[in-house]
Amino acid sequence: MERRARVRLMGAGAGAAVLAALGVWAGPRERAPRAARPVPIDLRERDPSATPAARRVYALLAGLENDARRGRPSRTVIGQHVELQNERYNTEYGDYRGTKQPGYYYRKARDITGRLPGFVELDLGPGYGRPGWAVGEARSYSAAWPSCRPMWGYVEDAVDLAVGVWAGLPRAADGSYRPSGTHTECASGAEVALPHVEGSRAGLVGFSFHQPYPGSPVKGFPQTLHRNSPGAEDSGWFGRVVTEGSREHQDLLHDLAFLADHLGYLAGRGVPVLLRPYHEMNASRRGGFWWAGQDPAAFRRLWRLTYDYLVERRGLHNLIFVWAPNSWDGTYGHEPRAYYPGGGYVDVVGVDDYSGTPADPFGDGAWTEVWYRGLEAYRRPRIVAESFHVPLNAAQPRTLSRTPWVLWTVWGQALTYDNVSAPRQQNTTADVRRTYGSPRVITGDSGFG
Repeated sequence: MERRARVRLMGAGAGAAVLAALGVWAGPRERAPRAARPVPIDLRERDPSATPAARRVYALLAGLENDARRGRPSRTVIGQHVELQNERYNTEYGDYRGTKQPGYYYRKARDITGRLPGFVELDLGPGYGRPGWAVGEARSYSAAWPSCRPMWGYVEDAVDLAVGVWAGLPRAADGSYRPSGTHTECASGAEVALPHVEGSRAGLVGFSFHQPYPGSPVKGFPQTLHRNSPGAEDSGWFGRVVTEGSREHQDLLHDLAFLADHLGYLAGRGVPVLLRPYHEMNASRRGGFWWAGQDPAAFRRLWRLTYDYLVERRGLHNLIFVWAPNSWDGTYGHEPRAYYPGGGYVDVVGVDDYSGTPADPFGDGAWTEVWYRGLEAYRRPRIVAESFHVPLNAAQPRTLSRTPWVLWTVWGQALTYDNVSAPRQQNTTADVRRTYGSPRVITGDSGFG
């Protein structure tokens, strides 16, 4: 009989240290086909000033990766991406019509399985089609940005939810939201509810940054796309973005300041963040983001400029940098190695995998195996950064036996519903329960450790 082992990823006091009580795996012992070189285990190899909490989170991920590389039993942190801007303002989004509670899809996993994700990824961009970077109600970390704008309250919700997930919900220690889990939306006067979860539960947190092109007067998803950026008409535009002293470069720094101000608030409260900027850089320009399909050397410069701004200029040492190309199947993306910024700027490598389905996977081998093996040589913890599907499902019940990714994140509403390609169920309830109930999966539940 297999003993179910779960992990408590919970903050304790102001330091909010991760308590990774991993337990002992007592299930079937399935070894990787071959041993691989281990990955570094100390985040200080990249950032000598990395915070203790960030070091512990990275050590957790590196430890899981090294167990897998050595053929030892390993496990996977199950993650959920949350599109707060859509949950708040898009009544057509998700598995029912109407406004959702912020963090709806974070809690949805618990509604289905009784357990919360072990990781939640939020987004500080792209905004919601409104002028300039803005915030809802100005706080200490957002005073520099225009406040009380309609459809910008989700920015504060993202920061609040990140602190709450790390520290355990509900949380009122710093006043970001009241113990009831509600606050007043200043632009509308409406009461907005963040997830209220009884007991002490916690998890790891991350941010992506779907950054509209530097200098865009409106911040929204259309402005993230290359075809809507100045680069679509001006072949020299991207080069100026990464050239210090240019107007376009100043526009880039303006956007990064918005990101840094909010990440800095989290740093001040001891919250480590898996930061995933400029993802899917290996996609074509035609359908990709403004940073996609560019000259690899210019892209690497963009990444390093962003790194230097956040870490060196702004002193943010709570960050774990995630590099995540699109699946390089020739349709969604191309071989990404030329876009890799180097180990001195990257802590975790991943893939955004939309190139196959459990029933019809891309390539030979087990589902996602082509990407898992393809990322091995980077010698970093490997993750599925985006997927429509949970890893364990009826078509692929052994995914994590063959490819023990250290983290697997399901995209937004796809946990239950896909309103992108067709109005249908994306993952069955049985698939979600199979994943969250597996002893190979780490959830965010408390109760031991």
